[in-house]
Amino acid sequence: MSKPVCVVIGVGPGNGTAIARKFTDQGYAVALCARTQARLNRLAEELPDAAAFVYDVTDPGAAGRVFADIEQSMGAVSIVAYNAGSGTWGNVDEVTVDSFQSTWEVNTRGLLLAVKAVLPQMRKRGGGSIVITGATAALRGGLMSTAFASAKAAQRNLAQSLAKQLGPEKIHVGYVVLDGMVDLEKTMTNMADKPLDFFLSAEQIAEAFYYLATQPERAWTFEIDLRPYAEKW
Repeated sequence: MSKPVCVVIGVGPGNGTAIARKFTDQGYAVALCARTQARLNRLAEELPDAAAFVYDVTDPGAAGRVFADIEQSMGAVSIVAYNAGSGTWGNVDEVTVDSFQSTWEVNTRGLLLAVKAVLPQMRKRGGGSIVITGATAALRGGLMSTAFASAKAAQRNLAQSLAKQLGPEKIHVGYVVLDGMVDLEKTMTNMADKPLDFFLSAEQIAEAFYYLATQPERAWTFEIDLRPYAEKW
């Protein structure tokens, strides 16, 4: 029997890579999706049954092409981890219309396009899971998050609508609110005065993604929030 297929959209050096490794370790074939071919190729060489697919979520035509390629080469998709995210920081005087638009295109429109592209495959399989990387900004707007907070709030509401519609079709939609800084090497170097327990663990975030994606359908969770104990909330 072929392995179930998990698609990770937004495979960067932190959460995306950790999520891909987790699902590979659990026996999934993983489609690695991001804009940078070289990084994807390096990771695909490390992980068994992983394949690289260049995917720009701001391109309206990309989702249909990429998901068709994945189905043809790997099989129908069981799980999507939507980890693509973009933050433009500034207040209303500083944010530009173009940066506002691009933040929405990545976080909200990109999610919609990915879901529309994968639904035929999940429906053909009789179910699946879609897990989305959210942020505290989805719950409240900050002074410097005019663009990011509005896009993440819209993303969260979109995810709720999807969960309510798709649940009866055995398609689980989950939203992971990340409250804190992730332990990327660059971030930790730039914040060298902070202890390790100040940072979210990418590996533990991946554990939460796997947990949501594989929950029994009679006890599904829509939303969880993750933070280190040192984070104020």
